[in-house]
Amino acid sequence: VQLQASGGGLVQAGGSLRLSCAASGTIFSIDAMGWYRQAPGKQRELVATISSGGNTNYADSVKGRFRISRDNAKNTVYLQMNSLKPEDTAVYYCNADILSVYGNGWYEDYWGQGTLVTVSS
Repeated sequence: VQLQASGGGLVQAGGSLRLSCAASGTIFSIDAMGWYRQAPGKQRELVATISSGGNTNYADSVKGRFRISRDNAKNTVYLQMNSLKPEDTAVYYCNADILSVYGNGWYEDYWGQGTLVTVSS
């Protein structure tokens, strides 16, 4: 099982980006999916999560600007980022709780490789 994130890049303040993260491999089921970020010199922090049923949770710093969604048929989670600010600059990581066909029989935590988002002022 692996997660492949894409969509990062350089954007001016006020602009938008859309991140995608696709899970692949021997997947039986996916529970919660989410996005985290880590800015230089800072700890990794939660950005947004979405449950298998579509319930969402956002960090206060991104509420009203970012929107998380998922396509269960494609095992993919998205993060639409609008009104970007320089303080949104970070490496963004996707995360998913996945039950693998050949796993241990319970949901395990998987991480994508990270995609860099740079917002210029």
